Amino acid sequence: MAARIRSWLTDWTVLGPLLAIVALLLSWGRRLPLPLVIVVALDLAAAVLAAVHHAEVVAHRIGAPLGSLVLAVAVTVIEVALIVTLMADGGPKGATLCPC
Repeated sequence: MAARIRSWLTDWTVLGPLLAIVALLLSWGRRLPLPLVIVVALDLAAAVLAAVHHAEVVAHRIGAPLGSLVLAVAVTVIEVALIVTLMADGGPKGATLCPC
């Protein structure tokens, strides 16, 4: 039983999002030097890959027609979240997507 818990806690699909949450909390509202920006970006990439992995597992379990919809919705939510994040962090000029 302990080995099962240990393997679950050390799984990359669990650690990736947890590290991304910690990085988000520690970097919120601060200007970061380039090495820390790279670390936060890698944490974000790990969290996105973990979310897609979990969506793929769910899609495989529920079957072909609904599984495709689960994957499409997961990817759409991730893309919208990234676009909204970029627009919210860009200040007044980042509120729209035009390069005006």
